[in-house]
Amino acid sequence: MTTGSYAQVNGLDLYYEEHGSATGRPLVALHGGLLTADLCFGALLPVLAPGRRMIVPELQGHGHTRDTDRPFRVDLLAEDVLALMDRLGIARTDLLGFSLGGYAALQLALDHPERVDHLVLASTNYRPEGYHEEIRQPRLQHGSNRMPTPDDFAEMRAAYLAVSPEPDHFDAFAAKASDAVAAFEGWPTERLRTLRTPTLLVVGDHDFVRLDHAVEMYDLIPDARLAVLPRTTHMDVMRRTTLLTPLLQGFLPTG
Repeated sequence: MTTGSYAQVNGLDLYYEEHGSATGRPLVALHGGLLTADLCFGALLPVLAPGRRMIVPELQGHGHTRDTDRPFRVDLLAEDVLALMDRLGIARTDLLGFSLGGYAALQLALDHPERVDHLVLASTNYRPEGYHEEIRQPRLQHGSNRMPTPDDFAEMRAAYLAVSPEPDHFDAFAAKASDAVAAFEGWPTERLRTLRTPTLLVVGDHDFVRLDHAVEMYDLIPDARLAVLPRTTHMDVMRRTTLLTPLLQGFLPTG
């Protein structure tokens, strides 16, 4: 089963895809910033969707989902996902978030722990200082081998242009999303200590996220596991299917 649909939630015409089995255990996957559902999770869908009801929304302004005048904020993205779950009759779900999607996933799990059974946070920091300095400082980004390559940026633009209802909006939305992420203050350590959801943290060894910060998150979240993917940049994390597949299948139940 693969279907693409729209749901009216919180003033958005939110696009989402369903993969796998309509009666399988739910898994909601949230993509990274400036990515589409397919660009982020296309390589993982064939291994994760079978036996599961896998739901992959495209967040505000991404892919098929039109941007609005509403502020672009992590808490609002999380509430959109919650509203979509309500529309689809999903009381509880496993949750996978990459980068920006990891922010929304963590926000949802913190605000509504009764709705999330297992949580995977890939390339996700909980405080701004969890990023390497070169990621936080634009003047340091030139020549950084942690940054997306020109080919990565071209791929993101092409994916957006292929499906967006407002293809001329890419640059403006990219600036809007970048500013929102830069201004995001994250969560206090005390909130992470309250998270009782079994959590798998995944980072690349050459990610945006500092390894010591990932270890700090591992120490703060009571029921956490941590996996570091070798020779892996931020953009490569979701592409490393040979490494991710056994990790995810070992952590996420199917029944």
